[in-house]
Amino acid sequence: MVNLNPKRSDEPVWWGLFGAGGSWFAMITPITVLVLGILVPMGIIDAEAMSYERVVTFATSIIGALFIIGTLALPMWHAMHRLHHGMHDLKIHTGVVGKIVCYGVATLITVISAIFIFMLF
Repeated sequence: MVNLNPKRSDEPVWWGLFGAGGSWFAMITPITVLVLGILVPMGIIDAEAMSYERVVTFATSIIGALFIIGTLALPMWHAMHRLHHGMHDLKIHTGVVGKIVCYGVATLITVISAIFIFMLF
């Protein structure tokens, strides 16, 4: 028999953040590491392009602020969702407490990154 009134699940929200974080980490983070960790230190990109004034100007623009928050928050959502389900796969059933802790950490990182970035404005 088909249940005509199924219980609503909150999983689509967590899976959406998991997918967004995984996509960000797979596509944006390697380019960021390449530019900031390899090309600038090797001198391939002029160090003046990463001067303090230019970086602050970027970070205080709405696009820059969203980029920095996304770089910090989205991979954390991905990692915490993976940790939550990984513990279940390892037969460590933490239930609702584990869910609250994992997603609470991701929420905390998101809020802290937003606060610090918007303090620059």
